[in-house]
This record gives sequence, structure tokens and C-alpha cells, in this order.
Amino acid sequence: MFTVGLTGGIGSGKSTIAGIFAGLGAEIIDADLVAREVVEPPSTALDAIRARYGEEILTAEGKLDRPRMRKLVFADEAERAWLEDLLHPLIDARMKQKITACQSAYCMLVSPLLLETSQRRLVDRVLVVDVSRQAQLQRSLLRDQSERATIEAIIDAQASREERLRAADDVIDNEGPQSALAARAKDLHTAYLAIAKAHE
Repeated sequence: MFTVGLTGGIGSGKSTIAGIFAGLGAEIIDADLVAREVVEPPSTALDAIRARYGEEILTAEGKLDRPRMRKLVFADEAERAWLEDLLHPLIDARMKQKITACQSAYCMLVSPLLLETSQRRLVDRVLVVDVSRQAQLQRSLLRDQSERATIEAIIDAQASREERLRAADDVIDNEGPQSALAARAKDLHTAYLAIAKAHE
């Protein structure tokens, strides 16, 4: 299955772009949703997280308190490494299953950490959503309930804008008008359909 990896930093608009491609007929696999799936109770991953951090890492419903977890791991590199070592193999395995089951002409894997992890090996082509750091910060602060320091730590932990652009096969500038965004996505979709056909 020909697979496009859609990536970009926090607040870059990956979900918006993915929504456009979904509307054009591409099946979307969202790494963030998969990451939530692997820690849904009951799960061995959630058990391991609770054993390490205690009951306070859970919500009243017994689910992972994601804002608390995010703040904790982005304040401590060793804890972030521990969590990634636990979750990334589980996330990769689940995404491989989803790619195999994909029914559309091509599959789109949306991941903020595509270039920073082994997920890069799951895709045939990299599409980067590009925005400035300032835009990332402003959008993330508006959208999330996280503190500015946490958002900045996440931006710093991700690949830099320059690294993403170097790795990109294709780029969408998400600081322009919505009409230009849709037109660019449509052109890329047409190209991906042709590549997928040749890829069969």
C-alpha cells in the first residue's frame, strides 16, 4: 500500500490538512489517535504507566491524564525517553495493521513524530505542513490547555523546521489563504493517485 506520511510540528495544522485529504478520498491513520488507543484501559501500557507514576497520573474515570503526562515528560528528558520506549513499538505495530487494512487508493499516516521515530520507515513519501515557530506557538496556546513553557518544550523536542523541510518530498505552506491550501492539497492528491497506481 502506497503510504504518504503527513507531518509537521505542534500547531502546524496537520489535522486540517488531513481533513482535506480525507474529503478527497484518502484513508487517514492518525498517530495521535493510535497513541490514545494503546493506553486505553485495560492495557499493559497503562498498567506500566500507573506503576511508574502512581494513581495521580489517571483521571477520575481511570484513563490516562494526558495533560499531566505531557507536562511531566516534557519537563524531564529521561521520563520522556522511558515513555517513548514503552509506547512507540506498540504504536508502530498498530499503525502497520491499519496500513495493511487500508482500502483507499493510497493511505495517509498523520504523525507529529514521523521524522523523529521509526515511523518514517512506514511511509513511502513525506508531506510536511510548514508554518513558522511563532504560528505554532500561537495556535497551540489557543487550542491546548497547556502552559507556554510546555508548548515551547514540545516544539524544541520535535524536529526543527529546517530538518522537516530537508526531509520533505512535498510541502504545504499553512500560513496562506484556505483557498490556496485546498488547491495545493488537491494537486498533491492527484499526484499521489498517479504514484499509487504506478506503485501497484
